[in-house]
Formats: sequence, structure tokens, C-alpha cells
Amino acid sequence: MPDGQTRTHRSRDLRAHTLRICAATAALASLAACSAAGTPYEGQARTARAGAPAHGLMAPPHVNRGARLARALRPILPGGDTRLAVAVLDLDSADQEIASYGQDAMFDTASIIKVGILAAQLLQAQDEDRELTAAERWNAEAMIRTSDNEATNVLWRAIGGAEGLDAANERLGLSSTQGGPGMRWGLTQTTATDQVKLLRAVFSRGPVASDRSPEGLSQASRAYIQGLISQIARDQDWGVSAAGSRGSRWALKNGWLQRSTTDLWVINSVGQTTVHGHRYLVSVLSSGNASMQRGISLVERAARAAIGAASAHVHPWPQ
Repeated sequence: MPDGQTRTHRSRDLRAHTLRICAATAALASLAACSAAGTPYEGQARTARAGAPAHGLMAPPHVNRGARLARALRPILPGGDTRLAVAVLDLDSADQEIASYGQDAMFDTASIIKVGILAAQLLQAQDEDRELTAAERWNAEAMIRTSDNEATNVLWRAIGGAEGLDAANERLGLSSTQGGPGMRWGLTQTTATDQVKLLRAVFSRGPVASDRSPEGLSQASRAYIQGLISQIARDQDWGVSAAGSRGSRWALKNGWLQRSTTDLWVINSVGQTTVHGHRYLVSVLSSGNASMQRGISLVERAARAAIGAASAHVHPWPQ
């Protein structure tokens, strides 16, 4: 091949080689840029996390409601022998997450167990496809409205004592409650979280039961319990009811017991109250109180703090 043609071919080969190198370099630069910036979605997500949300891409951040509740309770936490556990649920919230403080702490129920006894009685009646008898209704109303202990004794025997209570609790999804020994139903052990689970089984509008047994309280049974705990004797209107908005409706059951071994008081309150249009289920359990009145004061302050913490998330997410 003549030298002129050789030089021409060489020039063309050199230009082609140079173009391939440039293209490869540009591709590498583009890949490096993508690696640094991320995908367009990731870039938008980072921008949103930095404080400029990308519309339609970001969901509301998960809130650690347990930590928020603990912060709200910190100023009122008792010292010495006094113990406190609290759980709260915004019944009108979408996620149905129970916030709790002292989640695993066990407490004597005292008379708050009477709601659980009534729930067990109603479940047994449902299984037998019958309504409560007139005598059962009389005892149930006395047990709940005036916290009558003799009526409670009758129903405790009727449900089969601790064994019947434990069966009902398993059915309703309570996992940390154990019936008291013999006739000492007031020494049933429970947690604040379990008590909110029981309240949810009573107040939820949809079906609530454990996975093992899909059949929980019927609508009629729920309405019956709700009606009774909304008509508590006036001298027992304390605890959870103190945390509601003025004029709002409430439903509760309180428990109080002075332990003979220490002379200190168990003071508990569980129930539902409404604040700014939202329904809250609250349980406050305490022990080691120096007096009944000091225990009531502690329980009421804790209930207010719990609802304050739970209601802090009730804000529309920016669109």
C-alpha cells in the first residue's frame, strides 16, 4: 500500500480510537455523577430529609410514642416505694399503636379487674348463645357501678375464678395478666398495656380478638360494658376522667387497695375519655402510695400527661 494511503488510514484509525476513548470517558464521568448523586428518587428523598419534602414521595416519619410518653411522665415520676406504669392509645388514630411506660411491670389490679370479670361472663354467655340472666345483670351492675365486692364474688365464682378469667384474657389478646389465687380476684396481676388491650376489645368499633380465637366480644356485649362503666357512682369519678376535655364523655373503672403488709396503697384507673374530638384509652397503674388521695393525685396527673403525649401527633401531614 502506498505511503499516502497508509498515513490516511492511520489518521482515520487514530481519530476513531480517540472518539472511542472520549465516549468511554464521558460514560465513566456520567456513571460517577450518578453514583455521587444517587437516583433521581434518592436525590429527592435526601432533599426531603434535609427539610424540603418532595410531594408524594415521603410518608410521615414514625414517632416513638413510648419515648414521648416517658418524657411527658418524667416530671411527675414518683420516688421511694411508689411505682407507676401507664399505657395510652388514640382510638381514632390509624396505626392503633399503644404507647406504654413500664410496659412489663406487673401490678395488683384491685377493682379494675371487675371489667375483665364482666367481659369473661359475657363471653361465656355468648358461647352458650344466651343473654345474661336477671341475677347476672344485677350483680354485674352492682360490681361495676358501685364496685360492690359481694356481687364480684358471685360473678368470680360463676366464670370459674382465675381459670375462667385467664381463658377470656387469652381470647381477647391479653398476654400478661394472671388471675388472682382463690377468691382474691383483687390480687390478679396485670400490666398497663394489657389493660389498654382490654379497653380496646370493649371500645373498638371493629372485631378485636387474638389470632387464636377470632370471636371476641359481640357488639351487644361491648355496648353493655360501655354503658355500665359510663355510669360509675359519683364518689368514684376520679382518675382517667380528670384528663378529658371539659364536658366530654368518659367511661372508667378505678381500683384502690391498701396492702396490709405495708399499709401502702394500690391506686389504679382505666378507661376511655375524649380530648379535642379524639377518644383515648388510658390505663394508669400505681402501687406504694402513702395514701389513697396521694395515689389518686398521681394517677390523674399521669393520665393528663399520657393524653398530652398521645395527642401531640394529631396534626395534618403537609401535602
